[in-house]
Amino acid sequence: MDFDILCYIVLFCGLGLARSDNNATETKSCNPDMCKFLVDFGAITEKVNSMETRLEHSETTLKESETRLKDTEMSLKETVTQLKNTESRLKDSETKLNHTANRLKESENQILELQHKERTKIIFSATLGSGGHIGPFDTDIILVYKGVITNIGNAYSPVTGVFTAPIPGVYYFTLFYSAAASHQQYLFLHKNSEVMVMTNDHVTHSDATDNGGNAMFLQLQQGDKVYVRMGKNSHVWASESQTTFSGFLVTQM
Repeated sequence: MDFDILCYIVLFCGLGLARSDNNATETKSCNPDMCKFLVDFGAITEKVNSMETRLEHSETTLKESETRLKDTEMSLKETVTQLKNTESRLKDSETKLNHTANRLKESENQILELQHKERTKIIFSATLGSGGHIGPFDTDIILVYKGVITNIGNAYSPVTGVFTAPIPGVYYFTLFYSAAASHQQYLFLHKNSEVMVMTNDHVTHSDATDNGGNAMFLQLQQGDKVYVRMGKNSHVWASESQTTFSGFLVTQM
């Protein structure tokens, strides 16, 4: 180093001066100024060496800090990446949770609907409910079954003889009759104004009575009407519950 060379030069010059002044310094070990200079120079040298050591230590510490900083930055990047992955998984979980909640709500609604359907019962059964017979007449009439046996839901009217569907669904209807064989019988099951099924017999003298009936499933909308029409010149027994009209809701639609 330049500083070391300078030190050697100063030392060499000091030694030269010491030889030239040998006679003058016989009673002294060295020149006082030179001794002080050398002492000060040694102290400075020691401080410089200490500073160099501290500098090297600081540089080492700085390198270690830089390394730790790089490691910390890498850890931070990894943490950020993990956080992003966690947020993405959280969003996916929230989406799945919402989907599950929607499915659960749909299932609950279906259960409530099924429970409502289970509670909704429409059943009726009635007879003509009067003694003797009905007919014959010279025109068609709607048979009014006044002897109500069952009327759950009150969809059948014993005043008009008409069943009115309170809810959409599939219904099952039956009609049976008993009549004297000396008259014809024509009974028609209507859905509104349309004939769906019929049952009939002709005049016969081979037996005393005639019996007949029919049944069918009907898909009805709310407000549709079902009733039994008896054709003109027809006759049915009304006593002893021999002529009946019945129906019930099979399933809602």
